[in-house]
Amino acid sequence: MSKVLIVSDSHGSTEMLEGIERQHGEDVDLMIHCGDSELSEKDPAIVNFRSVKGNCDFYGNYPDEEIHVLNGRKILVTHGHLYSVKSTLVNLYYKAKEMQADIVCFGHSHILGAEMVDDVIFINPGSVRLPRGRDEKTYTILELENDQASLRIFDYGNGELSDLRQEFSLHKKG
Repeated sequence: MSKVLIVSDSHGSTEMLEGIERQHGEDVDLMIHCGDSELSEKDPAIVNFRSVKGNCDFYGNYPDEEIHVLNGRKILVTHGHLYSVKSTLVNLYYKAKEMQADIVCFGHSHILGAEMVDDVIFINPGSVRLPRGRDEKTYTILELENDQASLRIFDYGNGELSDLRQEFSLHKKG
């Protein structure tokens, strides 16, 4: 099993990123930041995260998007502002198809959400600093095992929101 921690839109909070890493860093295979950290890539709070550039990231030299492969699954990471994610997932869906991604992680809207469109899982971990749509300051851990994906949602400082856990079946590889 592979585990991926996914966080976004921490907007300058080194304390939150350090706290999340302290709590989960030893238990996950990859830590992803979906942009708007507002930190330099050399900041100790973000050096262990694989981060992309958000619309508020003026200090770091981050890529606009990255691809990670875990358990044979391709994960596309982007902030979302270049794909108009506040109004539609269609642009990001086409990018996912172009990149042959199984999973897309993005932020920008600060709204927690996860859904499967055709055979692609879209995950927005919400914002640990400035959540919209709910009070919890959320981030997620994605667990990948065989053809199953489990998404666990956490509220910063308050633990797992187990009633929000989601399970997805991934298409068979090969």
